[in-house]
Amino acid sequence: MTAFEWTVTGPAPEHVRTVLMAHGVTRTYLKQVKFHGGIVTLDGQPVRVIAMANPGQRVGLQLPPEAPNDHVATSDGPLAILYEDEHFLVVNKPAEMASVPSHLYPDDTLANRVKGHLTAIHAPSTVTHIVTRLDRETSGAVLFAKHHFAHSILDKQMKLGQLDKRYVAVATGRITPDHQLIDRPIGRAAGSFIKRQVRPDGRAAQTEIWVRSRSRSASLLAVKLHTGRTHQIRVHCQSIGHPLVGDWLYGRQSNPWIHRQALHCARLRFYQPFLDRWVTCDAPLPADMAAVIAQEQLVLPINRDPA
Repeated sequence: MTAFEWTVTGPAPEHVRTVLMAHGVTRTYLKQVKFHGGIVTLDGQPVRVIAMANPGQRVGLQLPPEAPNDHVATSDGPLAILYEDEHFLVVNKPAEMASVPSHLYPDDTLANRVKGHLTAIHAPSTVTHIVTRLDRETSGAVLFAKHHFAHSILDKQMKLGQLDKRYVAVATGRITPDHQLIDRPIGRAAGSFIKRQVRPDGRAAQTEIWVRSRSRSASLLAVKLHTGRTHQIRVHCQSIGHPLVGDWLYGRQSNPWIHRQALHCARLRFYQPFLDRWVTCDAPLPADMAAVIAQEQLVLPINRDPA
């Protein structure tokens, strides 16, 4: 059973609940702990969260066991691990692989392979807590939590805008200016279950782009998402008249060097609260993205990291 312990450092007594919440335990998760087999302790002894903890005492949390997600099959396919500790896992997703299972892709998605990895290393839980996900055709860094508590902490980071994802994209045409914030709401396209579009009744969406290089027919972009709408980068680039290279859905674009949209999550940064440090993961450009950049005669920054 995964367990944590924190020493009370304040000048005065505090409720155990207050100590736990200061370390990222939400009220919702405290209910799961209470009703699903978790234990809260004070100096090693079980207590209720309304108990008082004095400075110097140790507040502990034993996580409740997680029911296995048997509906997710286990796959032993290869996994490109960018970062791993006992709480978090970051992997480099290849293009053309779904992030999670569906009726179209039931048993060899990224989540299936992560479950296979967790099984192989005898992790306390094999539940696949995917925190960030990518479209099937998009490559790059994807973050998983290894237990529900870690997942809830990262969800809060996402809501506060602290979890930072940077993308590399190649768009058609010469985009100006060098830097812009695209602030346009996105909703479902009429008559389509898959496609999205900019529409006034859509959900708020903000995409920040920097042009790193231009050729006569394309622009190399670094992209930061401020919101997480489906197909957001693709829709916003289309909305300014520059759909991504290779994006058939949003630009009727075909390209001999890449058979998908030219989009890659190149960097992911999050705060690891259990180690009290920031973690930055860089996902190398895949071969098809590098080929497009070369063929379009775009210039990578000296460190070869457009993000």
